[in-house]
Amino acid sequence: MLQRFAKSIFHASLHAAVTAPILVLALMSVAGPAQAQTFTVIHNFSGGGDGDYPEAGLAIDAAGNLYGTTEAGAGTVFKLAYKGSGWVLATLHTFDYKDGAEPFATPILGRDGVIYGTTGFGATSGTVYSVRPAATRPTSVFAPWTENTLYSFTGGSDGSDPDGGLVFDQTGNLYGTTVTGGYFGNQVCVSYQGCGVVYKLTPTGGGWTESVLYAFTGPEDGDLPEGGVTFDDAGNIYGTTTGGGANARGMIYELTPSGSGWTETMLHSFQGDDGFHPIAGLTRDAAGNFYGTTLDGGLYGGGVVFMLTPAGGGWNFSVIYNFIGSTNGGPYARLVMDATGNLYGTTAADGKHQLGSVFKLTPSNGVWTYTSLHDFTGGNDGEFPYGGVVLDPAGNLYGTAAEGGYSGNGVIYEITP
Repeated sequence: MLQRFAKSIFHASLHAAVTAPILVLALMSVAGPAQAQTFTVIHNFSGGGDGDYPEAGLAIDAAGNLYGTTEAGAGTVFKLAYKGSGWVLATLHTFDYKDGAEPFATPILGRDGVIYGTTGFGATSGTVYSVRPAATRPTSVFAPWTENTLYSFTGGSDGSDPDGGLVFDQTGNLYGTTVTGGYFGNQVCVSYQGCGVVYKLTPTGGGWTESVLYAFTGPEDGDLPEGGVTFDDAGNIYGTTTGGGANARGMIYELTPSGSGWTETMLHSFQGDDGFHPIAGLTRDAAGNFYGTTLDGGLYGGGVVFMLTPAGGGWNFSVIYNFIGSTNGGPYARLVMDATGNLYGTTAADGKHQLGSVFKLTPSNGVWTYTSLHDFTGGNDGEFPYGGVVLDPAGNLYGTAAEGGYSGNGVIYEITP
């Protein structure tokens, strides 16, 4: 079907099935009625200069401008700004394979107004890039920005296929994950072309230096870290691996600084009824809880939303929602949380029409209520919303659907409360 989705299915198919029963500490969850929302397509991709197949999610700046990528061909980076009475899309950069190709991950914005992101392929085994505006005020909103390749992965010990996206630390270093590359020392990792790494990029002398913080060796310590990383206040790193762990169905890990290196601790190993194949990374709240999703598994096979709560020096794992849907159609992207603790996300290919959905989970006294905000029909509203959603200060949601829309090349949508 879709390329990255197909790649994840291929990865998932390599893991052994687990049939042992499990006991999951689960919070209660209920389904609520559909809320009155307004869904609007604010851009239809034509497949021309504006790109095609917007698989990744969006970033938003303080002015409400949206930034994202398209994947078809070598891919593009774009900006969507509200001008006058409508939205105007400007293509900021078109990749040409030499500087990278297929930007899978959602881009991020630096404090300097520069866009940072990754490409999965290209002339190398993927890149980390930046796209910055001209030093002088452009004559047109459609003026291209300047792309710079910060690092090109070799596919060896430094990693390969950096699909996980990026995050900054407080001092301006970048962190991310590669799905493959790194360690090749056993049959699992050789089959995957390496089990993946967590890496750091440090700005040095006008350039960037890559260092591998941890190379997964699979299967017990995890393999295929697709979701990027999240920090806690102490600087420890948290993430998920799509495969590996004690049951070869994915895991949640923590990396803590240890001398000159990092030590990995497995916080939870998925077994099946609690979900499996956690594609996305983790979302942290102000209390230090982590939230995430699995693509598959759970009580009904459609994936789950889970919560990881610190408790007595350890962690309690609980499933807060089980999706009812098709295999490999569950949540694919990282969750976003609003100021009142509600969670928002998308499912890749389930929902009422099995073409994806946007959902909200609302907590109240330990019970999480599920609300469908939109079920994609495959018509002008699009289909397959892999990229998740982003919130503006007014509570409006923005996201992408990789296919469908007026021209069939994908859409950008807005959901207003």
